[in-house]
Amino acid sequence: MGKNGCVQIGDTEMYYVSFGSGAGNLIVLPGLSDGLSTVKGKAWLLALPYKAFFRDYTVYMFSRKDKMPEGYSIRDMADDQVFAMRELGIGKACILGVSQGGMIAQYIAIRHPEVVEKLILAVTAPNANDTARNAVSGWIDMAGRGDHTALMVDTAEKMYSAKYLDRNRKFFPVIAKFTKPASYERFFRNAYAILEFDARKELSEIAAPTLIIAGSDDKTVGNDAAGELHQGIAGSELFVYEGLGHGAFEEAKDFYGRILDFCSGKEKVRP
Repeated sequence: MGKNGCVQIGDTEMYYVSFGSGAGNLIVLPGLSDGLSTVKGKAWLLALPYKAFFRDYTVYMFSRKDKMPEGYSIRDMADDQVFAMRELGIGKACILGVSQGGMIAQYIAIRHPEVVEKLILAVTAPNANDTARNAVSGWIDMAGRGDHTALMVDTAEKMYSAKYLDRNRKFFPVIAKFTKPASYERFFRNAYAILEFDARKELSEIAAPTLIIAGSDDKTVGNDAAGELHQGIAGSELFVYEGLGHGAFEEAKDFYGRILDFCSGKEKVRP
């Protein structure tokens, strides 16, 4: 199911997967976990949540480029993402950015409004606020020590609801044993880019129809971030999942249906 591909950007590659065959385009930009493992070769694994899109949309999920220079910023990531879209002949798309991917999506909408049909910002923030800074700085420290178990466990604790954690907490150390990357270099580049990110003064430049999705208990970007985005982006819509946190995109059963409704012009269908 789907296609695995890459775009050449300078001396490196940007990996992507795609699925569906619809005339519309949906670009998906994942979060900081992309620094640990790219989408390369994972089309079959990543396609399932997007099955409802396949008829009307072609879905592309992109990793950041493989080799990142020191000081690589969220702005740089946005520019490279648009370059990749143009290389693939994608003129305009709905863009879904999750967590760090939402930060990149903000700068795509600010710097390259011509490629954005609609914008979906999920569990993200307009800057590295205190909550995000503390979380990311802690993860940098854990990765620097090579303590992958601590990194995975702390990420999960800051991501999921109490109910989810009660069911699955015992599995996190086991999963960590099989997910440690050969190098944390890409993780560090992504993480330091988050710490330097601040788009608050530029949010008013976003003109695309925008949907902001958040959880009411987000321990990764905080509970005020979604409201700041909503206030800063004129005409934006905000939906908050009560009782969920940063992992709302995994825990909320209607998350992808809500995005499909928005992309297809049925924003008001779901309460």
